[in-house]
Amino acid sequence: MKQKSRADRRAEVRFIGEVVNIDGETAALQVYPQYCDGLREIGSYSHLIILYWAHQRDNEYERQTTMVFPRRHGRRISTGVFACRSPSRPNPVCFCVVELLEVEGCRLKVKGLDAELGSPIVDIKPYHPHSDSIPDAKFPEWVLNRTHG
Repeated sequence: MKQKSRADRRAEVRFIGEVVNIDGETAALQVYPQYCDGLREIGSYSHLIILYWAHQRDNEYERQTTMVFPRRHGRRISTGVFACRSPSRPNPVCFCVVELLEVEGCRLKVKGLDAELGSPIVDIKPYHPHSDSIPDAKFPEWVLNRTHG
């Protein structure tokens, strides 16, 4: 029997909730009841890292994407998908740092989420300023040019 290559291996992702409302800069995330206990003490944090599934890009065409033009930055130069944050990628996992505004049961109200309505939530992690912020990080200048979105 031929052994599968590493690229052919599969993993199971269990969504823990979904984006249920978007109102301007704020959004509501509903965590499924079986994962609600995982929110205990989350209100102690001002910011969270939300990992979500770009479900509108989950198709074979988008998953074959390796080169993109980063539109939010007005970039007209083809860029490798792993050198930008395009939702079109081999695995449409995206993340966003958000401000936590409110916790009500299994629902989180956040500010700054860039997901779409109905986007499945893959994971929620607390933002830790000591390990999640690199003050002297290097990045290309075009990243600072945000044209829209």
